[in-house]
Amino acid sequence: MGKIQLVIPPREKDLGGFNVRRILPYATHRMVGPFIFFDHMGPADFRSHEGMDVRPHPHVGLATVTYLFTGKIRHRDSLGSDQLIEPGAINWMTAGKGIVHSERTPSFEREHENHMHGIQLWVALPEEFEDVAPSFIHHPADTLPEFTIGEIKLKLLVGNALGHTSPVKAHSDLFYLEANITAGQLLNFPVLGCEAAAYVVTGKIRADGKEVDPYSMAIVETGDDLELEALTDSKVMILGGSPVGKRFIYWNFVASSQEKLDRAKKAWLPGPGPSNELFKAIPGDDQEFIPLPAEVGNPKGTIM
Repeated sequence: MGKIQLVIPPREKDLGGFNVRRILPYATHRMVGPFIFFDHMGPADFRSHEGMDVRPHPHVGLATVTYLFTGKIRHRDSLGSDQLIEPGAINWMTAGKGIVHSERTPSFEREHENHMHGIQLWVALPEEFEDVAPSFIHHPADTLPEFTIGEIKLKLLVGNALGHTSPVKAHSDLFYLEANITAGQLLNFPVLGCEAAAYVVTGKIRADGKEVDPYSMAIVETGDDLELEALTDSKVMILGGSPVGKRFIYWNFVASSQEKLDRAKKAWLPGPGPSNELFKAIPGDDQEFIPLPAEVGNPKGTIM
């Protein structure tokens, strides 16, 4: 049986108009494999004419992975991408040397009451890919492998696992799955020496004798398999992979060195624009942006 090292409880963050439950980075456990950030968005209910508005903001040194259970998000970025994100699809944005994007509820959804529920992860890029050109790729729901083990329904979102391969191209060894486990069912997930974790979206599971409540993440000891028992019908996200090394993180920036972090911070100070070396404006969404947060208490990046 896999030994559970830690269970991380949720911490609610207000992103302006809706809340997220932030799991990673955590004070005593910053990363799981290359995954350096985990936000559970919602579930959020919006009244008519309201919705999510995450204004243009920058990233470097990471890839964002967005997955929705319900609702719709309009993704736009400085490459000119304009993509409607819908439930079941994977949207992989490689920030590389620098990208700007916004995430908003589309206007047609605001014509009525609307609902949004999903998860966004950040994957720290290996050093050799930190400064690649940015890119964005949308993978429709029907392109992602779905299969069953007994009565357990699984969907491989990114990477390789259980004999299946996702079409989503990652930059390192990792896996990310959605598992729907009925009450009383057991899932044995072989980790093969990697770091791994299970996050409970709904329901309740038992791992290594520990009950794991909704919105919590169980971290297995490195190299141990994940063995999960559903105490109620449960939706669980399974993630992990090989570590990519220590990382510095500040706000939306991830880097292997303080120097790269400082370069990104300096570049974002004036905001996006045609003369900005790292951060161009988003076509059609260039009237506002989120400014660099004030450096209070910790002017240097946190080491992961």
